[in-house]
Amino acid sequence: MRKSLALAVVAFVSTALVISACKKDKGETEIPVVPIALKDYSINPSLLKSLPGFEALAITTLISSDDVLAESPNFVFGAQPDGAGILKNPNGDGFIMINNHEILQSVSRVYLDKNFKPVRGEYIVDSDGGMTRLCSATMATPEEHGFSKPVFLTAGESGVESMIHAIDPLATADKKNTQRTLSALGRWSAENAVPLPKASYSGKTVILIGEDEGDGQLAMYVSNTQGDLQNGKLYVMKRSNNDPIETNMNKGQSYDVEFVELDNVKSSTGAQLQQQTVDKKALMLARVEDIDYRKGSAANGREVYFTATGVSQGDKLTPVSGKTMWGRVYKLVLDETNPLKGKLEVAVDGNDNPGKSIVNPDNLCVTENYVYIQEDGDSFYKNNDHDGTIWQFAMSSKSLKPMLQMNHRRTDATFNAKYNPSNNAQLSSWEYGAMYDVSALTGIADTFVINLHPHTWTSDKYKNADGGSTRLVNNSEGGQVVIVKGISK
Repeated sequence: MRKSLALAVVAFVSTALVISACKKDKGETEIPVVPIALKDYSINPSLLKSLPGFEALAITTLISSDDVLAESPNFVFGAQPDGAGILKNPNGDGFIMINNHEILQSVSRVYLDKNFKPVRGEYIVDSDGGMTRLCSATMATPEEHGFSKPVFLTAGESGVESMIHAIDPLATADKKNTQRTLSALGRWSAENAVPLPKASYSGKTVILIGEDEGDGQLAMYVSNTQGDLQNGKLYVMKRSNNDPIETNMNKGQSYDVEFVELDNVKSSTGAQLQQQTVDKKALMLARVEDIDYRKGSAANGREVYFTATGVSQGDKLTPVSGKTMWGRVYKLVLDETNPLKGKLEVAVDGNDNPGKSIVNPDNLCVTENYVYIQEDGDSFYKNNDHDGTIWQFAMSSKSLKPMLQMNHRRTDATFNAKYNPSNNAQLSSWEYGAMYDVSALTGIADTFVINLHPHTWTSDKYKNADGGSTRLVNNSEGGQVVIVKGISK
Protein backbone atom coordinates (compact mmCIF):
# COMPACT_ATOMS: atom_id res chain seq x y z
CA MET A 1 0.00 0.00 0.00
CA ARG A 2 2.13 2.94 -0.18
CA LYS A 3 4.72 4.66 -1.84
CA SER A 4 7.55 6.88 -1.75
CA LEU A 5 10.42 8.16 -3.90
CA ALA A 6 13.55 10.08 -4.33
CA LEU A 7 14.58 12.75 -6.79
CA ALA A 8 17.96 13.48 -8.26
CA VAL A 9 19.45 14.89 -11.43
CA VAL A 10 21.47 12.22 -13.13
CA ALA A 11 24.01 12.13 -15.94
CA PHE A 12 23.31 9.01 -17.95
CA VAL A 13 24.57 9.50 -21.51
CA SER A 14 22.78 12.83 -21.19
CA THR A 15 21.74 14.62 -18.04
CA ALA A 16 18.78 12.89 -16.40
CA LEU A 17 16.59 13.76 -13.48
CA VAL A 18 15.54 10.67 -11.58
CA ILE A 19 12.92 10.47 -8.90
CA SER A 20 11.56 7.67 -6.82
CA ALA A 21 7.94 6.33 -4.51
CA CYS A 22 5.65 6.64 -1.77
CA LYS A 23 8.05 9.16 -3.82
CA LYS A 24 9.87 12.55 -3.83
CA ASP A 25 12.84 14.71 -4.34
CA LYS A 26 15.95 13.29 -2.75
CA GLY A 27 18.08 16.33 -3.41
CA GLU A 28 18.44 17.96 -6.80
CA THR A 29 21.02 19.82 -8.86
CA GLU A 30 19.74 22.73 -10.91
CA ILE A 31 20.21 22.40 -14.66
CA PRO A 32 19.23 24.81 -17.42
CA VAL A 33 15.73 23.82 -18.51
CA VAL A 34 13.29 25.64 -20.77
CA PRO A 35 10.04 25.76 -18.77
CA ILE A 36 7.37 23.34 -19.96
CA ALA A 37 3.83 24.57 -20.53
CA LEU A 38 2.05 22.04 -18.33
CA LYS A 39 -1.63 21.37 -19.04
CA ASP A 40 -4.26 18.65 -18.67
CA TYR A 41 -3.21 15.66 -20.76
CA SER A 42 -5.72 13.16 -19.37
CA ILE A 43 -9.31 12.82 -20.54
CA ASN A 44 -10.29 12.12 -16.92
CA PRO A 45 -10.82 15.05 -14.55
CA SER A 46 -8.43 15.67 -11.68
CA LEU A 47 -9.39 13.66 -8.60
CA LEU A 48 -7.56 16.07 -6.28
CA LYS A 49 -8.45 19.52 -4.94
CA SER A 50 -6.70 22.25 -2.94
CA LEU A 51 -7.93 23.28 0.50
CA PRO A 52 -8.44 26.75 2.05
CA GLY A 53 -5.16 28.61 2.39
CA PHE A 54 -3.70 26.79 -0.63
CA GLU A 55 -6.03 28.08 -3.37
CA ALA A 56 -3.06 29.26 -5.45
CA LEU A 57 -1.97 25.68 -6.15
CA ALA A 58 -2.51 24.72 -9.80
CA ILE A 59 -3.45 21.10 -10.52
CA THR A 60 -3.16 19.49 -13.97
CA THR A 61 -3.70 15.87 -15.01
CA LEU A 62 -0.80 13.91 -16.51
CA ILE A 63 -2.25 10.44 -17.15
CA SER A 64 -5.23 8.30 -16.11
CA SER A 65 -6.49 4.82 -16.93
CA ASP A 66 -8.94 5.93 -19.66
CA ASP A 67 -6.21 7.62 -21.73
CA VAL A 68 -5.22 6.09 -25.08
CA LEU A 69 -1.59 6.88 -25.97
CA ALA A 70 -0.83 7.64 -29.61
CA GLU A 71 2.12 5.26 -30.03
CA SER A 72 0.73 2.38 -27.93
CA PRO A 73 -3.08 2.39 -28.21
CA ASN A 74 -3.44 -0.96 -26.41
CA PHE A 75 -1.51 0.17 -23.32
CA VAL A 76 -3.61 0.71 -20.18
CA PHE A 77 -2.18 2.76 -17.32
CA GLY A 78 -3.19 0.37 -14.57
CA ALA A 79 -4.41 0.43 -10.99
CA GLN A 80 -2.73 1.95 -7.96
CA PRO A 81 0.29 3.88 -9.29
CA ASP A 82 2.54 3.93 -6.25
CA GLY A 83 6.32 4.35 -6.07
CA ALA A 84 7.50 6.32 -9.09
CA GLY A 85 10.12 8.42 -10.86
CA ILE A 86 10.68 10.55 -13.95
CA LEU A 87 13.96 10.82 -15.82
CA LYS A 88 15.27 12.51 -18.93
CA ASN A 89 15.17 10.15 -21.89
CA PRO A 90 18.84 9.50 -22.80
CA ASN A 91 17.79 8.60 -26.37
CA GLY A 92 15.60 11.58 -27.17
CA ASP A 93 14.32 14.98 -26.15
CA GLY A 94 11.53 13.74 -23.91
CA PHE A 95 11.18 12.01 -20.55
CA ILE A 96 10.54 8.57 -19.07
CA MET A 97 8.15 7.95 -16.18
CA ILE A 98 8.42 4.77 -14.09
CA ASN A 99 5.51 3.66 -11.85
CA ASN A 100 4.87 0.74 -9.56
CA HIS A 101 1.29 -0.51 -9.81
CA GLU A 102 0.81 -2.00 -6.38
CA ILE A 103 -2.21 -4.21 -6.87
CA LEU A 104 -0.96 -5.36 -10.28
CA GLN A 105 2.44 -6.38 -8.82
CA SER A 106 3.96 -4.63 -11.82
CA VAL A 107 6.03 -1.67 -13.07
CA SER A 108 5.10 0.51 -16.05
CA ARG A 109 7.24 2.78 -18.20
CA VAL A 110 5.55 5.74 -19.90
CA TYR A 111 7.37 7.90 -22.44
CA LEU A 112 6.59 11.63 -22.33
CA ASP A 113 7.40 14.04 -25.16
CA LYS A 114 9.33 17.28 -24.64
CA ASN A 115 6.14 18.97 -23.43
CA PHE A 116 5.48 16.22 -20.84
CA LYS A 117 2.65 14.70 -22.89
CA PRO A 118 2.39 10.89 -22.51
CA VAL A 119 2.84 9.27 -25.94
CA ARG A 120 3.79 5.63 -25.35
CA GLY A 121 3.57 3.09 -22.54
CA GLU A 122 4.67 -0.44 -21.68
CA TYR A 123 5.18 -2.70 -18.67
CA ILE A 124 8.78 -3.56 -17.80
CA VAL A 125 7.76 -5.85 -14.91
CA ASP A 126 4.52 -7.84 -14.94
CA SER A 127 2.83 -9.64 -12.06
CA ASP A 128 4.87 -12.80 -12.67
CA GLY A 129 8.13 -10.91 -12.34
CA GLY A 130 6.93 -8.68 -9.51
CA MET A 131 5.66 -11.71 -7.54
CA THR A 132 4.27 -9.57 -4.69
CA ARG A 133 2.60 -6.18 -4.40
CA LEU A 134 5.12 -3.44 -5.24
CA CYS A 135 4.61 -0.36 -3.13
CA SER A 136 6.91 2.58 -2.54
CA ALA A 137 10.13 2.89 -4.46
CA THR A 138 13.32 4.93 -4.65
CA MET A 139 15.54 5.62 -7.66
CA ALA A 140 19.17 5.28 -6.61
CA THR A 141 21.44 7.36 -8.85
CA PRO A 142 25.16 8.00 -9.40
CA GLU A 143 24.89 11.70 -8.57
CA GLU A 144 22.68 11.44 -5.52
CA HIS A 145 23.62 8.09 -4.03
CA GLY A 146 26.96 7.08 -5.58
CA PHE A 147 25.56 4.14 -7.53
CA SER A 148 27.21 3.21 -10.84
CA LYS A 149 23.93 3.63 -12.74
CA PRO A 150 20.29 4.38 -11.96
CA VAL A 151 18.57 1.57 -10.05
CA PHE A 152 14.87 1.55 -9.19
CA LEU A 153 14.59 -0.03 -5.73
CA THR A 154 11.04 -1.26 -5.33
CA ALA A 155 9.74 -2.95 -2.22
CA GLY A 156 7.67 -6.13 -2.18
CA GLU A 157 4.85 -6.18 0.36
CA SER A 158 2.82 -9.38 0.60
CA GLY A 159 3.94 -10.89 3.88
CA VAL A 160 7.27 -11.30 5.63
CA GLU A 161 8.83 -13.42 2.85
CA SER A 162 8.61 -10.55 0.33
CA MET A 163 11.81 -9.04 -1.05
CA ILE A 164 13.19 -5.80 -2.51
CA HIS A 165 13.82 -5.62 -6.26
CA ALA A 166 16.58 -3.75 -8.11
CA ILE A 167 15.24 -2.78 -11.55
CA ASP A 168 17.09 -1.02 -14.37
CA PRO A 169 14.62 1.71 -15.43
CA LEU A 170 16.19 2.10 -18.88
CA ALA A 171 16.75 -1.55 -19.83
CA THR A 172 14.81 -3.51 -22.41
CA ALA A 173 11.65 -4.87 -20.83
CA ASP A 174 12.23 -8.24 -19.14
CA LYS A 175 8.80 -8.50 -17.59
CA LYS A 176 8.95 -11.95 -15.99
CA ASN A 177 12.46 -11.79 -14.52
CA THR A 178 12.32 -12.94 -10.89
CA GLN A 179 16.09 -12.72 -10.29
CA ARG A 180 16.23 -9.02 -9.46
CA THR A 181 15.60 -9.48 -5.75
CA LEU A 182 18.24 -8.42 -3.22
CA SER A 183 18.91 -11.13 -0.62
CA ALA A 184 21.34 -8.90 1.31
CA LEU A 185 18.47 -6.52 2.13
CA GLY A 186 16.52 -9.34 3.75
CA ARG A 187 12.90 -10.43 3.61
CA TRP A 188 10.22 -8.05 4.86
CA SER A 189 6.68 -6.99 4.15
CA ALA A 190 8.38 -3.82 3.00
CA GLU A 191 7.01 -0.47 1.91
CA ASN A 192 10.19 1.24 0.79
CA ALA A 193 13.97 0.95 0.64
CA VAL A 194 15.54 4.42 0.71
CA PRO A 195 19.27 5.00 0.19
CA LEU A 196 20.63 8.09 1.91
CA PRO A 197 22.56 10.56 -0.27
CA LYS A 198 26.23 9.71 -0.76
CA ALA A 199 27.32 12.89 1.05
CA SER A 200 25.68 11.66 4.26
CA TYR A 201 28.33 8.98 4.87
CA SER A 202 31.27 9.21 2.47
CA GLY A 203 32.16 5.92 0.83
CA LYS A 204 29.21 4.01 2.29
CA THR A 205 25.84 2.78 1.09
CA VAL A 206 23.17 3.32 3.75
CA ILE A 207 19.63 2.14 2.94
CA LEU A 208 16.66 2.43 5.29
CA ILE A 209 13.87 -0.16 4.99
CA GLY A 210 10.38 0.12 6.46
CA GLU A 211 8.18 -2.87 7.27
CA ASP A 212 4.40 -2.54 6.99
CA GLU A 213 3.25 -4.92 9.73
CA GLY A 214 1.55 -4.43 13.08
CA ASP A 215 4.90 -5.27 14.64
CA GLY A 216 6.85 -3.34 12.02
CA GLN A 217 10.46 -2.24 12.21
CA LEU A 218 12.85 0.26 10.72
CA ALA A 219 15.81 -1.64 9.28
CA MET A 220 19.11 -0.42 7.83
CA TYR A 221 21.47 -1.94 5.26
CA VAL A 222 25.06 -0.66 5.40
CA SER A 223 27.91 -1.38 3.01
CA ASN A 224 31.36 0.19 3.10
CA THR A 225 31.23 0.50 -0.71
CA GLN A 226 29.07 3.06 -2.44
CA GLY A 227 26.44 1.47 -4.66
CA ASP A 228 26.96 -2.04 -3.27
CA LEU A 229 23.71 -3.99 -2.84
CA GLN A 230 25.18 -7.43 -2.22
CA ASN A 231 27.90 -7.39 0.44
CA GLY A 232 26.71 -5.15 3.26
CA LYS A 233 25.21 -5.94 6.64
CA LEU A 234 21.60 -5.62 7.77
CA TYR A 235 20.53 -4.02 11.05
CA VAL A 236 17.30 -3.22 12.88
CA MET A 237 16.52 -0.19 15.08
CA LYS A 238 16.09 -0.51 18.85
CA ARG A 239 15.93 1.93 21.72
CA SER A 240 19.16 2.01 23.71
CA ASN A 241 17.20 1.10 26.86
CA ASN A 242 15.80 -2.03 25.12
CA ASP A 243 12.17 -0.88 25.42
CA PRO A 244 10.37 -2.16 22.28
CA ILE A 245 6.97 -0.52 22.98
CA GLU A 246 6.04 2.29 20.62
CA THR A 247 3.62 4.19 22.87
CA ASN A 248 6.22 4.43 25.62
CA MET A 249 7.60 7.29 23.51
CA ASN A 250 5.87 10.68 23.70
CA LYS A 251 5.98 13.82 21.58
CA GLY A 252 8.32 16.48 22.93
CA GLN A 253 11.03 14.07 24.03
CA SER A 254 14.10 12.63 22.31
CA TYR A 255 15.14 9.00 22.59
CA ASP A 256 18.50 7.32 22.01
CA VAL A 257 18.34 4.60 19.38
CA GLU A 258 20.84 2.24 17.78
CA PHE A 259 20.83 -0.33 15.01
CA VAL A 260 21.79 -3.91 15.92
CA GLU A 261 23.02 -6.45 13.39
CA LEU A 262 20.85 -9.30 12.15
CA ASP A 263 22.56 -12.65 11.59
CA ASN A 264 22.67 -14.93 8.53
CA VAL A 265 20.51 -12.57 6.52
CA LYS A 266 20.87 -14.15 3.07
CA SER A 267 20.03 -17.63 4.30
CA SER A 268 17.23 -16.63 6.68
CA THR A 269 13.53 -16.68 5.98
CA GLY A 270 11.44 -13.64 6.74
CA ALA A 271 9.95 -15.45 9.72
CA GLN A 272 13.44 -16.15 11.08
CA LEU A 273 14.44 -12.51 10.65
CA GLN A 274 11.27 -11.46 12.47
CA GLN A 275 12.17 -13.68 15.40
CA GLN A 276 15.58 -12.04 15.51
CA THR A 277 13.96 -8.61 15.76
CA VAL A 278 12.08 -9.83 18.82
CA ASP A 279 15.14 -11.43 20.37
CA LYS A 280 17.22 -8.29 19.78
CA LYS A 281 14.58 -5.99 21.35
CA ALA A 282 13.83 -4.06 18.17
CA LEU A 283 11.42 -1.15 18.45
CA MET A 284 8.02 -2.49 17.31
CA LEU A 285 6.10 0.12 15.34
CA ALA A 286 2.58 0.10 13.89
CA ARG A 287 3.27 -0.28 10.17
CA VAL A 288 6.33 1.61 8.90
CA GLU A 289 5.01 2.63 5.51
CA ASP A 290 7.32 5.27 4.12
CA ILE A 291 10.68 6.95 4.65
CA ASP A 292 12.28 10.09 3.26
CA TYR A 293 15.14 12.39 4.20
CA ARG A 294 15.54 16.14 4.37
CA LYS A 295 17.04 17.84 1.34
CA GLY A 296 19.60 20.62 1.02
CA SER A 297 22.92 19.46 2.55
CA ALA A 298 24.92 16.47 3.74
CA ALA A 299 23.76 17.09 7.30
CA ASN A 300 20.15 17.31 6.16
CA GLY A 301 20.48 13.90 4.50
CA ARG A 302 21.03 12.39 7.94
CA GLU A 303 17.69 13.81 9.14
CA VAL A 304 15.14 11.14 8.29
CA TYR A 305 11.35 11.10 8.60
CA PHE A 306 9.21 7.97 8.55
CA THR A 307 5.59 7.04 9.21
CA ALA A 308 3.92 4.57 11.51
CA THR A 309 0.52 4.30 9.84
CA GLY A 310 -1.25 2.91 12.89
CA VAL A 311 -3.42 -0.07 13.84
CA SER A 312 -6.70 -0.48 15.71
CA GLN A 313 -8.89 -3.19 17.16
CA GLY A 314 -11.54 -4.62 14.85
CA ASP A 315 -14.13 -2.11 16.02
CA LYS A 316 -12.13 0.73 14.35
CA LEU A 317 -12.44 2.67 17.60
CA THR A 318 -10.07 1.06 20.09
CA PRO A 319 -6.25 1.23 20.02
CA VAL A 320 -4.03 -1.84 20.12
CA SER A 321 -2.01 -1.87 23.34
CA GLY A 322 1.41 -0.38 22.83
CA LYS A 323 0.78 0.87 19.28
CA THR A 324 -0.21 4.16 17.69
CA MET A 325 -3.73 4.02 16.30
CA TRP A 326 -4.22 7.28 14.39
CA GLY A 327 -0.62 7.24 13.15
CA ARG A 328 2.62 9.08 13.72
CA VAL A 329 5.44 10.69 11.78
CA TYR A 330 8.84 10.15 13.39
CA LYS A 331 12.00 12.21 13.04
CA LEU A 332 15.29 10.30 13.22
CA VAL A 333 18.59 12.22 13.32
CA LEU A 334 21.50 9.89 12.66
CA ASP A 335 24.94 10.40 14.17
CA GLU A 336 27.30 12.46 12.02
CA THR A 337 29.94 9.72 11.73
CA ASN A 338 28.10 6.52 12.68
CA PRO A 339 24.80 5.68 10.94
CA LEU A 340 24.09 2.99 13.55
CA LYS A 341 23.32 5.55 16.27
CA GLY A 342 20.79 8.34 16.43
CA LYS A 343 18.10 10.32 18.20
CA LEU A 344 14.41 9.57 17.65
CA GLU A 345 11.40 11.76 18.35
CA VAL A 346 7.71 11.94 17.47
CA ALA A 347 7.29 14.83 15.02
CA VAL A 348 3.53 14.53 14.42
CA ASP A 349 0.99 12.44 16.34
CA GLY A 350 -2.52 11.87 15.04
CA ASN A 351 -3.69 11.18 18.58
CA ASP A 352 -3.20 14.87 19.47
CA ASN A 353 -6.53 15.59 17.76
CA PRO A 354 -8.05 12.21 16.85
CA GLY A 355 -9.89 12.14 13.55
CA LYS A 356 -9.23 15.81 12.82
CA SER A 357 -5.45 15.64 12.41
CA ILE A 358 -3.45 13.10 10.40
CA VAL A 359 -5.23 9.77 9.95
CA ASN A 360 -3.17 6.73 8.95
CA PRO A 361 -0.20 8.58 7.40
CA ASP A 362 1.33 6.58 4.60
CA ASN A 363 3.62 8.21 2.05
CA LEU A 364 5.98 11.07 2.79
CA CYS A 365 7.65 13.72 0.66
CA VAL A 366 10.34 15.67 2.53
CA THR A 367 11.83 18.90 1.16
CA GLU A 368 14.31 21.30 2.76
CA ASN A 369 11.75 22.93 5.04
CA TYR A 370 8.59 20.81 4.96
CA VAL A 371 7.30 17.29 5.41
CA TYR A 372 4.31 16.46 3.21
CA ILE A 373 2.25 13.73 4.84
CA GLN A 374 -0.12 11.68 2.68
CA GLU A 375 -2.97 9.88 4.40
CA ASP A 376 -4.20 6.38 3.71
CA GLY A 377 -7.39 6.45 5.74
CA ASP A 378 -8.87 3.30 4.24
CA SER A 379 -8.63 1.68 7.66
CA PHE A 380 -12.00 3.48 7.99
CA TYR A 381 -11.76 4.56 11.61
CA LYS A 382 -15.23 5.54 12.77
CA ASN A 383 -14.24 8.90 14.24
CA ASN A 384 -12.37 10.16 11.17
CA ASP A 385 -13.99 13.35 9.86
CA HIS A 386 -12.33 13.89 6.46
CA ASP A 387 -11.34 12.38 3.12
CA GLY A 388 -7.75 11.47 2.27
CA THR A 389 -5.61 14.57 2.82
CA ILE A 390 -2.04 15.71 2.21
CA TRP A 391 -0.78 17.73 5.18
CA GLN A 392 2.03 20.29 5.20
CA PHE A 393 4.23 20.06 8.30
CA ALA A 394 6.67 22.98 8.71
CA MET A 395 9.89 21.82 10.35
CA SER A 396 10.76 25.17 11.92
CA SER A 397 7.39 26.11 13.42
CA LYS A 398 6.08 22.54 13.78
CA SER A 399 2.77 23.76 12.35
CA LEU A 400 0.50 21.27 10.56
CA LYS A 401 -1.89 22.39 7.82
CA PRO A 402 -4.21 20.43 5.49
CA MET A 403 -3.15 21.29 1.92
CA LEU A 404 -4.73 18.94 -0.64
CA GLN A 405 -7.63 16.49 -0.48
CA MET A 406 -9.26 13.82 -2.63
CA ASN A 407 -12.09 15.37 -4.65
CA HIS A 408 -15.02 12.93 -4.60
CA ARG A 409 -17.58 15.45 -5.94
CA ARG A 410 -20.32 13.60 -4.08
CA THR A 411 -23.06 16.00 -5.19
CA ASP A 412 -22.31 15.35 -8.88
CA ALA A 413 -24.49 12.39 -9.92
CA THR A 414 -22.66 11.78 -13.20
CA PHE A 415 -19.27 11.81 -11.48
CA ASN A 416 -20.55 9.53 -8.72
CA ALA A 417 -21.83 6.98 -11.20
CA LYS A 418 -18.32 6.54 -12.61
CA TYR A 419 -15.92 7.18 -9.75
CA ASN A 420 -17.95 6.45 -6.56
CA PRO A 421 -20.63 3.99 -7.71
CA SER A 422 -20.65 1.71 -4.68
CA ASN A 423 -19.24 3.87 -1.91
CA ASN A 424 -20.18 7.51 -2.39
CA ALA A 425 -20.60 8.26 1.32
CA GLN A 426 -17.54 6.47 2.74
CA LEU A 427 -14.79 8.88 3.83
CA SER A 428 -11.16 8.14 2.93
CA SER A 429 -11.95 5.45 0.39
CA TRP A 430 -9.16 6.76 -1.89
CA GLU A 431 -5.44 6.89 -1.10
CA TYR A 432 -2.18 8.36 -2.36
CA GLY A 433 0.88 6.92 -4.03
CA ALA A 434 4.17 8.70 -4.63
CA MET A 435 4.67 12.45 -4.30
CA TYR A 436 7.88 13.86 -5.73
CA ASP A 437 9.53 17.08 -6.87
CA VAL A 438 9.95 17.70 -10.63
CA SER A 439 10.85 21.39 -10.45
CA ALA A 440 14.30 21.02 -12.00
CA LEU A 441 12.99 18.64 -14.65
CA THR A 442 10.17 20.91 -15.82
CA GLY A 443 11.94 24.21 -15.29
CA ILE A 444 8.96 25.33 -13.17
CA ALA A 445 9.61 26.10 -9.51
CA ASP A 446 7.73 24.25 -6.75
CA THR A 447 6.25 21.62 -9.07
CA PHE A 448 5.39 18.13 -7.81
CA VAL A 449 3.89 14.91 -9.16
CA ILE A 450 1.30 13.05 -7.05
CA ASN A 451 -0.06 9.54 -7.69
CA LEU A 452 -3.65 8.69 -6.79
CA HIS A 453 -5.49 5.43 -6.00
CA PRO A 454 -9.24 6.07 -6.47
CA HIS A 455 -10.27 2.62 -5.20
CA THR A 456 -13.97 2.97 -6.03
CA TRP A 457 -13.30 3.74 -9.72
CA THR A 458 -13.41 0.32 -11.39
CA SER A 459 -13.91 -1.20 -14.83
CA ASP A 460 -13.11 -4.57 -16.38
CA LYS A 461 -11.14 -2.78 -19.10
CA TYR A 462 -8.45 -1.89 -16.52
CA LYS A 463 -8.09 -5.46 -15.24
CA ASN A 464 -4.76 -7.29 -15.72
CA ALA A 465 -3.36 -4.26 -17.55
CA ASP A 466 0.22 -5.54 -17.31
CA GLY A 467 -0.57 -8.86 -19.04
CA GLY A 468 0.83 -11.07 -16.29
CA SER A 469 -0.84 -14.24 -15.04
CA THR A 470 -0.18 -14.28 -11.28
CA ARG A 471 -2.67 -12.38 -9.17
CA LEU A 472 -3.10 -11.89 -5.43
CA VAL A 473 -6.23 -9.73 -5.59
CA ASN A 474 -8.73 -8.21 -7.96
CA ASN A 475 -7.09 -5.35 -9.87
CA SER A 476 -9.77 -3.66 -11.96
CA GLU A 477 -9.26 -0.18 -10.47
CA GLY A 478 -8.38 2.94 -12.39
CA GLY A 479 -5.43 5.14 -11.46
CA GLN A 480 -4.28 8.72 -12.00
CA VAL A 481 -1.17 10.91 -11.90
CA VAL A 482 -1.48 14.68 -11.42
CA ILE A 483 0.98 17.57 -11.33
CA VAL A 484 0.65 20.32 -8.73
CA LYS A 485 2.40 23.69 -9.12
CA GLY A 486 3.07 26.05 -6.23
CA ILE A 487 3.97 23.65 -3.39
CA SER A 488 6.53 25.29 -1.11
CA LYS A 489 9.85 23.57 -0.56
